[in-house]
Amino acid sequence: MSPTPQQPQMNLEQADDYRETYANSVQVRVSVWDFQLVFGLASSDSPDKVTIRNHQAIYLSPQQAKALWNVLGQNLAQYEQAFGTLALEPQNQNFPQGPVN
Repeated sequence: MSPTPQQPQMNLEQADDYRETYANSVQVRVSVWDFQLVFGLASSDSPDKVTIRNHQAIYLSPQQAKALWNVLGQNLAQYEQAFGTLALEPQNQNFPQGPVN
């Protein structure tokens, strides 16, 4: 039997320009060479108009995109096991009118 290769020690550091941002919109763009995830903030001032302000695009290799898909799938399964099934469509269509503060 060959010995199991040892995993390298991981050292995580924040870059000087690191930032955290909220996104409720993600667009996926695909090419032969990479996947692009475009994150933005969707808002609506009226029932018939949605504005999306994109603020960050991240490029991933196809291999990294698949790894991300696997990690997200595992984490979503654990989340739903702990907190219940996530619905993609709103259950209550009676949204309040006007601005939300």
